[in-house]
Amino acid sequence: MTGFIQLTDPHIVAPGALVCGRSDTAEALRRAIATINARLPLLAGIDRVIVTGDLTDHGTPEEYVHFAAIMADLELPWQAIPGNHDRRETMRAAFVEESWMPQDGPIHWARDFGPFSVVALDTLLDGAHHGALSEAGFTFLDHALGAIGDQPVIVATHHPWMQTGIPAMDADNLRNGAALMARLEVHPGPVRMISGHVHRAITAQIDRITCQIAPAPGHAVLTDHRPGLEPQLVLEPGAITIHHWITPPGPGLVSDVIPIGVFPGPWPFADITELSGDGCAG
Repeated sequence: MTGFIQLTDPHIVAPGALVCGRSDTAEALRRAIATINARLPLLAGIDRVIVTGDLTDHGTPEEYVHFAAIMADLELPWQAIPGNHDRRETMRAAFVEESWMPQDGPIHWARDFGPFSVVALDTLLDGAHHGALSEAGFTFLDHALGAIGDQPVIVATHHPWMQTGIPAMDADNLRNGAALMARLEVHPGPVRMISGHVHRAITAQIDRITCQIAPAPGHAVLTDHRPGLEPQLVLEPGAITIHHWITPPGPGLVSDVIPIGVFPGPWPFADITELSGDGCAG
């Protein structure tokens, strides 16, 4: 088994500050990292953490320093793509020594995990909340897909293409996602698209491609399907997403949303039965 953990939208601000005066994103990220580190002995083959954008809330050098300081406690390597709250060149300067960071241009990269590959694409448009893939991004994707042949691929973006039913967020998704999906549809191997931006766990099937949005460690966007409203922040429990490849009985990618924090248990089912006198089933 092999795989990675998706962490998205940490929205780190300056030390001591809160997002919108309410969300302690630094503490949420610390708790997410503690959860990952505690779970690692139970997770076979997890290779690294992939951060799908909005590392910071304003894209300032101070925020990237704060983000890096918190991530230093993570017991896995990590790599990232920018989101609409990031600033590409400031992010590049902060992590210029990282092997996955390109020297210039959009922050695209690809990684071979063995049974599958990840192609991560920069969808940031400076000054905009919505996203788009540049011509350089399409070229990078074409070369990456050509190189992996019929291998299964996960395409990671910050902005999703799928509709969530939250009008305020759907207006700010990936504007040229149809062109991206057209390329993915003709890839000979299985394809999945993973994204962030909405801070919620949402899944959709678009033709043969499964599209997933991952939850954030801190605040979420309120599920509100009414049109004409601004998005609202809600302090729901945070989570991370584990994507791992399982071979028997048939190979495939399995995704598991893990809540952040420490919870009672675990206890063997047999012990629970003996204590309560009732049956216990998983």
